[in-house]
Parts: sequence; structure tokens; C-alpha cells
Amino acid sequence: MVYTYTEHHTTAYLGLTEKEPSFSRSLVRDRGKPYLTIAWNRGPEQSVVVDEVRYTLEENDIILLVYGDTFTFERAEQITAWQFNRDFYCIVDHDKEVSCVGFIFYGLPSPMVVKLSPKEVRSFDLLYQVFLEEFGNHDNIQAEMLRMLLKRLIIKLTRIAREQHLANEMRDEELDIVRRFNLLVEQNFREFHQVQDYANMLHKSPKTLSNLFRQSGADSPLKIIQQRVALEGKRLLLYTDKDVAEIAYETGFKEASHFSRFFKKSTGQTPGNFRRRE
Repeated sequence: MVYTYTEHHTTAYLGLTEKEPSFSRSLVRDRGKPYLTIAWNRGPEQSVVVDEVRYTLEENDIILLVYGDTFTFERAEQITAWQFNRDFYCIVDHDKEVSCVGFIFYGLPSPMVVKLSPKEVRSFDLLYQVFLEEFGNHDNIQAEMLRMLLKRLIIKLTRIAREQHLANEMRDEELDIVRRFNLLVEQNFREFHQVQDYANMLHKSPKTLSNLFRQSGADSPLKIIQQRVALEGKRLLLYTDKDVAEIAYETGFKEASHFSRFFKKSTGQTPGNFRRRE
């Protein structure tokens, strides 16, 4: 079953999918559907493949997926999933409300998996039931009610993720810098590959950024930049017919040879071998 809300005067979309025999996304096929996805595995352990990497989802794990991810679930009928686009709720514009961008979405690890305790399962199930009720209310406040419920869902996930994915307790202002860095990388990785570039944007020193990321238990700022560039290279190799020179240009390298050396160092394979393997 798929419950949907759309607005005729915009392209706003919110969907709730459950018990469907198939639930997947393709970067190429679904390019016109830039959705963020919150997928809850409500059955036994299963796997999900995201950008050709297999992840294990235990019962009541929730995985957070972003627009660029190509994914497919082993047993889609066990999945309850929310999908929404920027026109329905922009997590960047409303960051002060939910504080999730650069953390559970467009942060690291990506994709992020959140584990629900039995108490949290009950809480999320109640929220899910309210969503179902609200999808059936076709009145002039339906949109605002659904946005309010979505905000509550995101806030609850962000709180749990802070407990599970931050190695040490961080002050809000420190985590905000980490999140802003991650978002800036997502927005600018094609052009800027050095930590100094992002430090300048944040008006911080590279050393300050390195210390904050070490405190959070995350990879170093440089590694995060390199991982994002490598991920884009993988996606372009897997899902497009572009040659290495075109991919090098799209990922910010002046020469194809520079991209090839970077890709080999990051993945252990040449671009050609990686594409042939897949």
C-alpha cells in the first residue's frame, strides 16, 4: 500500500509505503523524484543494497537514504518507508527545527542506520498510526499536520542517532559545525577537494575541524571529502556510460589521469576495472 500527499500548485510530495512487494530506487530511472527516504525494517533481519554495497538491517532498524542513493531491499514487504521531497519539507531551510542535515541525512556514516529499542518501537508505531489517520483527512490543514508529523519523526530519529553515532557527548554548537561541514562537502565536493577550502567557508582553522571530527568519532575532514568524491565517481561509473575523462571533469579533476590515480588510491581499483567488475 502506498499513501501519498501531493500539492497541485507545487511539486510537494510525501509518501508512506508499506507491505509492497518491491521497494527500490534507481539514480537513472528515478532522477525526476528527488526524495529523501526513511525506511523501517519491521520484520526479521534482511539486507539492503545501496550503491552496490550490501548492508544488514536487523529487525526494527531504520535506514536513512538520500536522493543520490540507488537501493533495493531483499524483502520489501517488511519495509515501512516515508519519502518526501524538498517542496514538501526542506531539511536545509528548516534546519533550526530538526537539526538533521549533515548528520542523519548527508552526514556520515552514509547511509546511517538507527536501531530502535522496544520502547522506541512502540513510540514509532504510534506515530505511524497517526500518519495513517492523517493521510485519510482531506481537509485544508492536512498538509500542515503531515509536515508536523514528519518533523516529529525526523527529530526523534536525530535524537536517537546522537546517542548511537557520536562517540562522545558534543555541545550543540560543536555538532552544528560538523553538520555544516558535511553539508558544504555535499554541495561543493565537485569543486573543492581540500580541507582548507571548507575551513575558510566555516571561518575555522583546519586544525579546529580535525579536532571536532576526532571528538565526534568520525573520519577526518579530508577523508570525508575524499569518500564523497570517490562515491560520486563510483555512481557515475556504475550508472552512466560516461567515459573517465567526463567523470574526471564532473568530479573536479583537470585531467583524467589525476582522477584515475585518486580513484585507485581510494578504492584499490582502476576506474576501468571497477566498471568491468560490476
